[in-house]
Amino acid sequence: MIISNKLGLWAAIICALPLSALSKDVKNTSHWNQFRGPNGDGVSTSSNLPTEFSGTRNVRWRAAIHGLGWSSPVVWGKQIWLTTAREDGTELFAVCIDLDSGKMIHDIKVFDVADPQSEHPGLNSHASPTPIIEKGRIYVHFGTYGTACLDTETGRKLWERRDLNCDHRVRPASSPIIDDGLIFLVYDGVDVQFITALDKESGQTRWLENRKVKNDLATVLTSGGVKDIEETLKEKPNDNRKSYATPTIIEHNGQKQLISPAAEATFAYDPQTGKELWRVHHQGWGWNVACRPIYSSGLVFFTTGVAKTLLAVDPSGSGDVTNTHVVWSHRRGSPEIPSPIVKDNLIFFTNEGGVVSCLEAKTGHEIWKGRIHGNHWASPVYADKRIYFLNKDGKVSVISADREFKLLAENELNASFIASPAVVKESMILRSETHLYHLANGFSRVISKDENLRKIEGKRAKGTPKKLEKKKNDRLGKGKRKKEKSAKNLGSLQLEVEGWTSYFRTSSAQQIRQVIESEKFQKLTPKAQEEILNQAKKFLSQKDE
Repeated sequence: MIISNKLGLWAAIICALPLSALSKDVKNTSHWNQFRGPNGDGVSTSSNLPTEFSGTRNVRWRAAIHGLGWSSPVVWGKQIWLTTAREDGTELFAVCIDLDSGKMIHDIKVFDVADPQSEHPGLNSHASPTPIIEKGRIYVHFGTYGTACLDTETGRKLWERRDLNCDHRVRPASSPIIDDGLIFLVYDGVDVQFITALDKESGQTRWLENRKVKNDLATVLTSGGVKDIEETLKEKPNDNRKSYATPTIIEHNGQKQLISPAAEATFAYDPQTGKELWRVHHQGWGWNVACRPIYSSGLVFFTTGVAKTLLAVDPSGSGDVTNTHVVWSHRRGSPEIPSPIVKDNLIFFTNEGGVVSCLEAKTGHEIWKGRIHGNHWASPVYADKRIYFLNKDGKVSVISADREFKLLAENELNASFIASPAVVKESMILRSETHLYHLANGFSRVISKDENLRKIEGKRAKGTPKKLEKKKNDRLGKGKRKKEKSAKNLGSLQLEVEGWTSYFRTSSAQQIRQVIESEKFQKLTPKAQEEILNQAKKFLSQKDE
């Protein structure tokens, strides 16, 4: 069965973001140094994160990010870093934001690109790989367009490499990782496929290993039921060679292993030499692999791209271990794009359509399935016995990480999330396609008039009739004027309540909830708040039906 190249590519993109070295300081909650955090598995030891939030509630700040990028934010101390690019890909940037204020510290143009890839613009950005950061240095990676090391204080470029190239077909996504003085980069294009280790201090090549799975192409494709291999390759030339996955470093039985999913197989290498240790073939159409591998309880968990199979592998073998060391496999509802969460011998994941599953990690036994809103490309995060799932429609679903499906909250932001979140201390950093959000309990962000107008225009663009929208705006404005006049000139409780009530009549349930959580509402007298809340409850009961 041939599965959509579009979906495979998305997978390739999002799960192909950054992984890095194993952190020895896993309880340090002030750093989120790479894609999916200190251990590269999306698990945080932070607590007291907000479960419920909106565009204003529990939002410390929101900062606009120029250009377009899908890389996830990384955090070191008071600095948040991410990459972005001009939409046409001709300029590539590294951006640093202050954690406390949301103000920009650095906006660095890292590379100019003369001839960026332009096909299928909606399938990937030119800045999808997540950077990796350590004290004093950040490593930004743009695939075939270049890799650079920057000084985090000055923004000065310490070294760069632009000679490592492949044809990603639809732009890069695999992120760099670091271990024991080396930075690892993956290039699985439609033309060449290799993995390389650079000295992180100088950027010089320590080793480069070409993928060796091409020799097994006929076997792999045939096992997936393809009869005419040559014709198949003509239909999708070289697509079966693409992968966008980020590798990870594990230590098993005292031996470090670099786990790196390619298109047709997942490989384990010796991180110091590049020597292949073992491989597991994906047994079919495995290109566009994106999810990042996870190591837990002596097993390596990874998915196979468009084949949508989740595998648990014992990493103690050598050579081809496809038929000997795959402990279990699972297909029904397995993800192509979002990476899983493994915690307390349970593995949690959602597919792109929002079907959430929980399996026993050691056996693959399915415990439950649940449903949240769909369009999932971002990988989830775990903190304080909760899992946060973000989707492209701006919805953030929070579930309990236990053996029973419990949906704790469904939050909505006026945003689109493809990048995965960062978690530091008691806060969460979300990157949408246009903004960066800092979420934390006890904060309230005031929405400006211009922002509210943009929200209204956005609704109109989605199909709201202009006449109806104008009428709504007129009523909203009238209600606000009554409220302001009452508060400023008359001090009349009746007029105050009437102004808010007029606004409630023409507003959605979400808008009502947001406004009664706003700073303006909090400044009202207790009596006014009581009366207005009574009115809000009436309208909410009607609008929620």
